[in-house]
Amino acid sequence: MRKKTLSIALVALAAFSMQMNAQDVKQDTTYRKWYIGSSLLMLGNFDRANSPEYVQLNVGYRITRKDVISIEFKRSIYSFPIGIPFGSSSFDKPGENYPGHARILAPTLGYQHFWWKGIYTSVYALNAFEKYLDEHNEKIGNGYTLYLNFHLGYQFKFLKNRFFFEPAIGCSYWPIRNNVPESFRLVEEKWPNYFIQPGLHFGYNF
Repeated sequence: MRKKTLSIALVALAAFSMQMNAQDVKQDTTYRKWYIGSSLLMLGNFDRANSPEYVQLNVGYRITRKDVISIEFKRSIYSFPIGIPFGSSSFDKPGENYPGHARILAPTLGYQHFWWKGIYTSVYALNAFEKYLDEHNEKIGNGYTLYLNFHLGYQFKFLKNRFFFEPAIGCSYWPIRNNVPESFRLVEEKWPNYFIQPGLHFGYNF
């Protein structure tokens, strides 16, 4: 599922890049305080075998031209340890998945700083409230995980700064993970508590 998601996202990135190259270099860069957006990672929902049922909504406010704060809402499910890296043969491999799945609701706080032109770094704190279900879709517990996401990326602007796209490389790290059912913990204990992933945010400025 992750390979397919990344492939679809890279195709979308290429399309955005072509549009960027075609736009007028003298475009209006009107400063806009607010934005709403989401992530191209939602394209992974088209994977019928392991759809993450991923939903993301971002609302941001520009304190200055270089400093941005945001609130995000994320919802998803997962059936494999999040620490399995992209491209690993262990993903989708029988025996590596959980005996069930987890559902996540994750209100998120974020801070983004622009250093030069469109280059930025950002940090996000995801408060993931998790519901664990067994193979019969019966609830077996609730848990909480704090995910810290760090991104390094670049913001492309389109159509007089009405729209933007932010490809990035990110690292997700979870220092706090509580109340994981034993059957889930045994599956994930051999994997690290961090994950390297792309960031593919897009949005509308107003």
